[in-house]
Amino acid sequence: MRPSACPSARVRSTGCLDSTHRNTGLSLQQRTRIKICGLTREADVAAAVHAGADAVGFVLYARSPRHVSVQRAAALARLLPPFVTPVCLFVNAKADAIARAVEALPHALLQFHGDETPARCEAARRPYVRAARMHEGLALLDFAHAYASASALLLDADVQGFGGGGKAFDWSLIPPNVPLPVVLSGGLNPANVIDGVMRVRPAAVDVSSGVEASPGVKDAALIRRFCEAVREADARIADAIQ
Repeated sequence: MRPSACPSARVRSTGCLDSTHRNTGLSLQQRTRIKICGLTREADVAAAVHAGADAVGFVLYARSPRHVSVQRAAALARLLPPFVTPVCLFVNAKADAIARAVEALPHALLQFHGDETPARCEAARRPYVRAARMHEGLALLDFAHAYASASALLLDADVQGFGGGGKAFDWSLIPPNVPLPVVLSGGLNPANVIDGVMRVRPAAVDVSSGVEASPGVKDAALIRRFCEAVREADARIADAIQ
């Protein structure tokens, strides 16, 4: 497998420009960022960092099988080296719960995965990512304009409950020129992420169940293969535009 032009996690996080992608909200796209979500164990944090992930997600939603407490998320986040971002995932959380998480993880990016309004997302006064459940009839461009203060839109499958449930959605539903960086999620795994990156050209990809041995228990080999596949997709894109 061809190595990335920016081989180390620390170097890559400083901004190595690989190619121009269509769904980034930027004229020049840095190489595709990688988020490993739903971490619950120290070993899985270490595996994600070693594989070169840019961000790791902690699910602060009690109904999820990957749920961790704020205290547990903070302890795991303390294991992260510089330039690897912790992400706190919320689903219709109350303001005080968000405030406790922000206090415990002061450097975390927030991710809202429920029915949060723009005002609720902005209330924490922190950078945030807004999830969108993709389905026929969703006016994604209007959704993006409504959440114009978001750092990115995370596009996930529309399934019962919240989160994509490990299901992929029809990538053709994504219109070109989304005015915010796009994070591709929903059913990604080492076998399909190359196709996803090359077809969608997202700013980042997000994976959870696609690199698991069981819910909340990651597989280090799958994490490594996923990150290698993303770098392979970036290399193919770079070759194609040269």
